[in-house]
Amino acid sequence: CLDRKRALQAWEGSKGSLCANPLKGYWRASLSRVLGTAQLLGVRKRPSFYLRTIRKSFRFWFRKPKRKQHFYLEKMHSVALEHPREESSLQSCGTADSLGSLDDAAAESTANESSEEETCAREVQANTKAEPSTHTASGATPRPDSLSLRSKGTELWTTHRDGEVKLRMGESGPEAAAALTVNQMFSSTVQRFGEYPALGWKEGEQWKSMSYSEYYKACRTAAKSFLKLGLERYHGVGILGFNSAEWFIADIGAILAGGFAVGIYTTNSPEACQYVAENCQANILVVENHKQLQKILQVQDKLPHLKAIIQYKDELKEKKPNLYTWAEFMELGRDEPDAQLDDIISSQKPNQCCTLIYTSGTTGQPKGVMLSHDNLTWTAFSTSQHVSLTDADKLQEVVVSYLPLSHIAAQMIDIWLPMKAGGVTYFAQPDALKGSLANTLREVRPTAFLGVPRVWEKMQEKMKSIGAKSSTVRRKVASWAKGVGLETNLTKMEHNGSVSRKPLNYRVAKRLVFRKVRKALGLDRCTRCYTGAAPITKDTLEFFLSLDIPLFELYGMSESSGPHTITQTNAFRLTSCGKVIPGCKTKLCNPDSEKIGEICFWGRHVFMGYLNMPDKTEEALDEEGWLHSGDLGKLDENDFLFITGRIKELIITAGGENIPPVPIEDAVKEAVPLISNAMLIGDKRKFLSMLLTIKSEVNGETGSPEDELTPEALEICQKLGSSSTRVSDIAGGRDRAVHAAIQEGINHVNEKATSNAQRIQKWMILDQDFSIPGGELGPTMKLKRPVVMKMYKDQIESFYKDVVTPITPDNPLPPK
Repeated sequence: CLDRKRALQAWEGSKGSLCANPLKGYWRASLSRVLGTAQLLGVRKRPSFYLRTIRKSFRFWFRKPKRKQHFYLEKMHSVALEHPREESSLQSCGTADSLGSLDDAAAESTANESSEEETCAREVQANTKAEPSTHTASGATPRPDSLSLRSKGTELWTTHRDGEVKLRMGESGPEAAAALTVNQMFSSTVQRFGEYPALGWKEGEQWKSMSYSEYYKACRTAAKSFLKLGLERYHGVGILGFNSAEWFIADIGAILAGGFAVGIYTTNSPEACQYVAENCQANILVVENHKQLQKILQVQDKLPHLKAIIQYKDELKEKKPNLYTWAEFMELGRDEPDAQLDDIISSQKPNQCCTLIYTSGTTGQPKGVMLSHDNLTWTAFSTSQHVSLTDADKLQEVVVSYLPLSHIAAQMIDIWLPMKAGGVTYFAQPDALKGSLANTLREVRPTAFLGVPRVWEKMQEKMKSIGAKSSTVRRKVASWAKGVGLETNLTKMEHNGSVSRKPLNYRVAKRLVFRKVRKALGLDRCTRCYTGAAPITKDTLEFFLSLDIPLFELYGMSESSGPHTITQTNAFRLTSCGKVIPGCKTKLCNPDSEKIGEICFWGRHVFMGYLNMPDKTEEALDEEGWLHSGDLGKLDENDFLFITGRIKELIITAGGENIPPVPIEDAVKEAVPLISNAMLIGDKRKFLSMLLTIKSEVNGETGSPEDELTPEALEICQKLGSSSTRVSDIAGGRDRAVHAAIQEGINHVNEKATSNAQRIQKWMILDQDFSIPGGELGPTMKLKRPVVMKMYKDQIESFYKDVVTPITPDNPLPPK
């Protein structure tokens, strides 16, 4: 208790009524005084002694009878819950500084504290009379079923760029945690872990790093530069490029300067970039290189709010007005005074928007998801507690940044969660998804890693290919070890992660196989391997589970600031996306006879609204404030959530049967390992058909699929007695052996169909695989069904021309 910082962390980490008290700043100051006195006197006492001393000191502060103390506490608690955004009355009590540290509180004199307390109490009484509380008599926040978006005052949602929302605060637990701005969370981390590395990147063959103190200073400099370039409050700073330290600094700098951080997908066309920049009224655009710069230059005349463009990689090929290199940009704000920036930071509130996440726009124009400071900081707080992230002073967490930062999953994993725990983020190379990610993982050795399903599938294919070339003895040992690993981990799963003693054969398998596999993948230090952003097959989950690498599924949306449910070691079920994170709630809307309904979210992670789109916002949020995901799912008896499909993806046949496509597509890919992507067709049709693609090599430069088969696909073809080496050798019915194998796999899937309507009657192999450059896949490898339907309209129509509807398994239609 003689260490002030540790004492503060201990008190803040407790869940007692002390820290839930709105007069927390006073408790901190009192604790500081007591600890300081004890240190001077050399007194060592238990925490209970200090608690009693603080309680006594509280009477001295207010100089009031005990009954009056409770009166003021109740009044303050009621006002704090009713108006979480209004900080003016609390600021006069000394709680508005960005850090709220013990040392700052201890620096105040006793006389000043006493006078401020009395002023604060008077202000509380005045505010309470002026604005009648809408809460219950006890000061508790009404439950979700009694909330109304139509109530007077601050509402749960807004579509105005300068709007404020009512925070979904709770009475206790994580949902009652103090609301913070991004600057407050960042400043706190700098105070605790300022000298620890925050960002790492590779220059040539050498890794460079930046500490948290340098990181924060760079963000402030960027913020001042943005202001000098004319960034206006609540206007966007668009960032178009691959993950880098400059991306992070521009993002946080924009937030500190009072603007919106807006990620733009690097795969966007010039027109798509124009839409995002125009929608957020971007004053400044930050681009990676000449290639991305050209997109902006093509449309800059159509962007009336644009004031400057910054290129953060490579030298400028030509100098233009208001076009800056990164070095020139940072120099603009280096010597600027801090006063203007500090004023803007101090005016920011946790319930105001700071970031816009644009949806992929698969079914229309992209929507700007408005995320508040509290959305980001609270989600980072609750998630870090839930997954037990370790603070840097104990063991620093390490992550690798490679997924598109314009997606909330990447931002939460790469920026906000490491910031909360003092972790370090290393940046992969721009060609990460084209092959270099494996090298980065081996060099960095992350402690946590998020891979979209396609990344894990690629790893699986690579390991299978290498295993096929091993000696007979090695293959037998590996097969034995995988069997042991799968059995042990399934047993562990059934016992919620607790097994008294792992069997001897598992320990042998771990020494002989599992450790070597993890080391080869660069995951030997990784205690949390996550998958999310798109559905993953059971086959891939079981493959990694057999290698003692459980893949923990994340589920959430841009509109929920990222995660809503997470799988953990002690809460793991195959194909489940886990349990809800603390402080959030899940309900199933309009469940059917199988208890499958639309998944709805509640919590402080729920977004503010869609920018300038009230109609779309009202579609997403119901009158009680629940976020409707559009996903279908069910909860088991232990509250594990299982996703069964999307409402919009649901196929309703001409016969009226509702069919979720994903389970059938996954079953086909599992039955036929040669298949890369499968898309089920049949909405308003008489029967189901399917488009298939074959696993093929990917161009390292463009990311486009090539004609050559992958090594795994070649091996499968050889086992089938086929000599095909290219997709073009198979497509169009050219390879009878492969077609027969695919038909056999589809027959196997059809045998397990719950009804005739769910049987696949016709299928076709396309000339090339789906890809991001081709437009069939989104940035996180999620299938864009409307795009595929449009691109392959003729092929789909050919399935249904002049055919008799097959109604029994004995009357199938031949494959196209």
